[in-house]
Amino acid sequence: MFSTGQLIFGILFFIAFVIVITYQYRRDLKLHKKYYKGTIWILIAFIGFIGMIAAIKFIFM
Repeated sequence: MFSTGQLIFGILFFIAFVIVITYQYRRDLKLHKKYYKGTIWILIAFIGFIGMIAAIKFIFM
């Protein structure tokens, strides 16, 4: 399906991508804590809403 060169490129690209994303996230961690404080509650509410919709679907099906 993929050639050996494509697989090697894909694996190296993935490793480099993860390293760069991790580095950038750690560098911006102070800003994230300052500006995005309390966003966990929005995530919990969103997951709860999706769960409620799924529950209603299974109850009335």
